[in-house]
Parts: sequence; C-alpha cells; structure tokens
Amino acid sequence: MTEQEINPVDEHRRWTQELKLAADEDKKWQKRGDKIVKRYRDERQGWSDTGKRYNILWANIQTMLPALYGRTPRAQVERRWKDKDPVGRTASVILERALQYEIDHYGDFDNTNKHAVLDRLLPGRGTAWVRFETKEVAKAEVIEEPTEDVMGEQPDMTYECTPTDYVFWKDFRCSPARTWDEVTWVARRIYMTRGDGVKRFGEDFKEVPLAHEPIGLDDLSKAGASQAEQESLKKAIVWEIWSKGNKRVYWVAEGHNKLLDSKEDPYGLDNFWPCPKPLFATQTTDTLVPVPDYALYQDQSEEIDMLTQRIGMLTEALKVVGVFDASQPAIARMLNEGVNNTLIGVDSWAAFGEKGGLKGTVDFLPLEQVVNALTHCYTAREQAKQVVYEVTGLSDIIRGASMASETATAQQIKSQYASLRLKRMQTEVAQFCSELLRIKAQMMCDLYSPESLIEMSGIMGTDDAPYAEQAIALIKQEPARSFRIEVAADSLVEMDEIGEKQSRTEFMTAFGAVLRDAVPMVQAAPEMGALVGEVLQFVVRTFKGGRQLENVLENTIAKMNEPKPEKEAPPDPEVVKAQAAMQLEQAKQSAMAQTEQFKAQNAQAIEAAKMQHALELEQIKQQAETERAQMRAQIDAETKLQIAAMNAQAAEKPAVTMAVDGKDQLNQVGEEVKAMASQAVAGVDAQAQAITQAMAMLADAVQQMNRPKRRMVERGPDGRAIGVIEINEGE
Repeated sequence: MTEQEINPVDEHRRWTQELKLAADEDKKWQKRGDKIVKRYRDERQGWSDTGKRYNILWANIQTMLPALYGRTPRAQVERRWKDKDPVGRTASVILERALQYEIDHYGDFDNTNKHAVLDRLLPGRGTAWVRFETKEVAKAEVIEEPTEDVMGEQPDMTYECTPTDYVFWKDFRCSPARTWDEVTWVARRIYMTRGDGVKRFGEDFKEVPLAHEPIGLDDLSKAGASQAEQESLKKAIVWEIWSKGNKRVYWVAEGHNKLLDSKEDPYGLDNFWPCPKPLFATQTTDTLVPVPDYALYQDQSEEIDMLTQRIGMLTEALKVVGVFDASQPAIARMLNEGVNNTLIGVDSWAAFGEKGGLKGTVDFLPLEQVVNALTHCYTAREQAKQVVYEVTGLSDIIRGASMASETATAQQIKSQYASLRLKRMQTEVAQFCSELLRIKAQMMCDLYSPESLIEMSGIMGTDDAPYAEQAIALIKQEPARSFRIEVAADSLVEMDEIGEKQSRTEFMTAFGAVLRDAVPMVQAAPEMGALVGEVLQFVVRTFKGGRQLENVLENTIAKMNEPKPEKEAPPDPEVVKAQAAMQLEQAKQSAMAQTEQFKAQNAQAIEAAKMQHALELEQIKQQAETERAQMRAQIDAETKLQIAAMNAQAAEKPAVTMAVDGKDQLNQVGEEVKAMASQAVAGVDAQAQAITQAMAMLADAVQQMNRPKRRMVERGPDGRAIGVIEINEGE
C-alpha cells in the first residue's frame, strides 16, 4: 500500500475500533490489576477503621523479585557453533562490547527490566519497547582567542543509540488472540506535549486535543493557576501501532479524526515488532489475558488478614480487668497507685478478714480463654501461610527460613522443589531480556555506522584488530551474521561467589588434566599434535571463562602444527659398511695420487729452489763486488781530497807532523772501510745460510713423505667406521 492509497480518515477509524476492541478485552483484567496494586501498596482509607492486615503479597513479591531478576544482565554474544572462526569471534566481541556499553552507560535497560518483572508479578503482564534514535553532540565552545590550529567552527557530532523504554501495563495493547503467535498488531500509548507533537508530526498536531490531565490539576486550578499554566501540563494521547500484516507503522491520537502519520517498516527487524513477547502470568490457550498470581491465593490472603485482625482484637483484650468491694476503697489503690514496698491501711480489719481478705473482695476477669483463643489464632494463621507458600512455591529455603531440626538432605530437597517451581519463570525473564538484546543488536547491525561500532567496542586496541574490517562486513551482512553469531543475556539469578569460584576451579582442573596428558603424547608421537590441539580447544570452548585464552591457544596450536623438516631414517648397516669400504678405497687412491703429485711438486720445488738459491747467491756476490768497488773508489777519492787538504796545510806546519797525522787518518779510514766491507759480506753470508736451512727442511719433508705408510680405519663411539687415517711405518 503506497502513501497515495492510504485514506487518513478511514485508517484512523479502523485503528480506533481495533484499539477499542483490545481495551474491552483487557477491561476486567485491568480492574483486577488496580486492586492488586493497591493491595501491594497497602492503600486504605484510614488506619483505625479498617482493622489489622498481614501484607503477605508484599512479602512474596519482595522475595520473588530478586529470585527472578537479581542483577543487571550482561550482553553475551558468541559464535553459534563455537568453532575456529576468528572473524566470527571478532564480530561477537564488537557487538557484545557495543551492547554492554549502552547497558552500562544509559541505565534504561536495567530499569525497564525491573519494572517489567514487577508488572509480571503484580497485574500479570510486563512489557518493554526498543527504539532507534540519532543524537547530536553540541559543538565545542568557541575559544575566545582562537589560535592558528582552530580553523572555523567545529561541526556538530551525531551518534546512534537504541533506548529501551518501559511500557506501563495499561499502555500496551495487542490484537485479541488466543496465543501470542496469532497476534497481528501491537501498540503502545505515548503522552506528548504540544511542542513535542508539533516537532514530530507537524502543524496538524495543533488540532489534537490534550486529553491527558495529570493528577492534581484540579487542585492547581483551585489554587489560582492560570489557564496557560494548566494547558502546559496537559498532554495528548497518541497510539503507536505496528501492523505485522502490511509491515506498516501508524500513529493515531485520541480525539483526532485522522491519522497523524504512517510509515513503511522503519527498522527491518526479523520479527518486525520492536518489542519482545511480554512477560505473562498464568495463561490458558483461549485468551492472552493473564491471570495475576495474587488472584490464585487471594482467598488465603483474606483469611490471613481476618486472623490477623482477630489476633489484634484478642491482644487488646489480653489485659488485667476485675471488680472489687466498693466498701474497701483501699483495694483500688493497690493497682492504681502502683507503689512498691508500701503497705496500704484498711479500715475495719476484722470485717475485712471475715470476708476472706483480698480473695473475698477482688475478682479478676479470667484470661485463660483469651490466651487459648489467641494461641489458636496464631496457629491457624501459620497454617494459612503455609497454604499460600504451597500455592506460590515459596519454600522456607527461598524465604531464608529453616528449622534447626532439619537435615541437610531435607533442605536440599526443599531447594530443588522450589527451583522446579521458579525455573520456568526465571527462564521466561531470561528469554525476555535476551530478546530485548537481540532487537538492540539487530538495530546496531543494520542502522549503526561502522565507525560507531568500532569506537564503542574499542576493538582496535585488542589482538583481534586485524580482523576488524572483515568482522564489520559480517555484521552488516544479513542473514550471514545470524548463521555465525548469536545474542543472549547471561544468567539473571544472583550469582553465588562460591559457585563462580567452583566453576573456575573446574575449568582449570579439566584444562590442566588434558594438558598434562597431552604434552607427553605429543612428545612421543608428534603426529598427534593436531588431535590434541582440537581436544584442548574443545575443553576451552566449553567454559565461558576460557574465551580469553582461546585466541592464544589457537595461535599456539597453529605454530605447533606447522610442518617441520623430517628427520633422516637411520642408515642400513650393510650400506654403511659398503660405503665405508668404498670411501676407504677412494681414500687410498686419493692418498696415492696426492703423494705422487706431492713428490713431483716437491722435486720441482727443490730444483726451483736450488736454481733460485744459485741465482740469488750470484746476485749477492755481484752486488758485494759492486759495493766493494764503489767503496774503494769513494775511499780513494776521499783519500786524495784529504791528502790535498794536508798538502795545503803543510806550508803552515812542520812536515813530520803532517806526515804522521795524514798517515794515521789514512789508516783510520782504511779500517772503517774494511769494517763496512766485512758487514756487507756477513749480511750476504747470513742470507745464504737461511736459504740453505730452508732447503734442508724441504728435503727432510720430502724424505718424510716418501717413507712407507700404513693405513688404518678410524671408528666412532658406536664401533662404526667413520674414516681412514695413515701412519708412517715405525711410528
């Protein structure tokens, strides 16, 4: 049906009639619910004229409420099949963290569940509603002295959220049906001010009458409040109707003659409705109208109230009342004055004694009958309470009461019996919370931006960051995400710390036992590593606390199962023996060839060394002769110069002195020349001697190589041949 085909007037008339039929269906139930709520609140006209009451309804509700909803549920998103799927695991973590952020940050989820469970226990039906909205965060305040880093105005930021609204038990309606599967539409009542309505529906909302008046408006009118002030407190009544048949949403206002708005399916949820199945009390298969729990034991509750009232009256009658002889006014002073350790005088003592003293002048009202009746009333009330506890399933264990004479086995039986009675209701509450989380999760997957999901989950700061992009793609892909991940709420019953510790201990015991047996198995047979790894992962995935270890365990097992280089098989002894013989023969031939080659090389080296030695010796001799001739020439030249110098000085000194000095100097020069020549010859002789020694060592080495040798097989520690060695004969 398109927008042009919708007639606002006809649709308004149709839905007005549908809402009226649903209201008629719930009319009796709502009246009963009002009475139950008043009884729970113990509202009465006065405290003196209504008698005594025993509010067992309040006591039962206060016991049942924490048993059904003990704490705020936590989101739990897991892989559906718990197998190795890093992308599915990362998607589960992203979605779980995003859900948990909204549960912790907004607080509406916890309050909505509390109110819904309380409505389930009192009138018999609790409802909640999920909606999607986009919020804007105001831009940052403008800096008075902007710096160069601040360029222009900062834009407003928007983010998505999915608030969970509590729906009052009178503000919810659905199509009359026998079971929830037959329901075709659901609706909730909203109260809107004039400004909110105009903002949402436009100027047409100004024609909607403000039919809802808050309690106490008449008192404000009498107190002199203006008409404008009174109008500002009034609200319009708008019904939001979700029709599953044509997948449309309608908005109808009471007192208005046409539709306010109509839209196609805005969320695309799997079940279309943005609300889970309500929490219902006792139901039959002929109607959805529930029967409140209190209606099932209201007669016993009235009996308890009647007995409580009688107990109060008997308690008031339980007092000392009597008569006395008026002629003895002193008797009255004994009770009225109440003086301790004081004697009261009596006139005419003789006459007082003749009447029997106090026994003859005073007579009290007998209290035995009152005490007996009071005792029976207490007993009857306790029996009536036990009947109520049997009807409601509230055993002594749940109420925290027990008898000292009861054994542990008896208390355990009571606890198990009570658990059977409460288990169904606890399961219904858990399913209700889980369905709310599934609706929120689906809205997040379809309507939230990838940036919002990543920021809310903080996944980029974890080890799963490499899978974030693929995980977001999986979250946005429908129905693939439903095949691989599922959303639920954890247990809602108050957790027992001892049970939590025991659960962790069981996990460590099971994991440690498997690991202790697995390590020797893998060491003995490495091919069993893959099987052992799967067994370890199977154990870890069974326990919720093992999820934190799963990623590390998967990486460790993957590294352990990487292919390793195969070890060579031990060689065959016969093959080794043959190879050793072959290697020995090859070694012999190689040694002989090397020996012959070495001999030839040595002969060539010796001959070359001899020739080199002779050449170098000849060169040294020639060099020494040359140096000797040069020195002689130099000495002759210097001698001639000195003789010339001495001849020049002869004219000044006597001839004999000059001859002697010149001769001595000539002799000194000759000695120096001889010493220099001797050193040169000694250097040449030392070099020749070194060459001679080298030649002798080379000849000795050749002689050692030419000596006959004996070959021996070298064996290792295990006795196997590992090589061949040669030993000279005679060693």
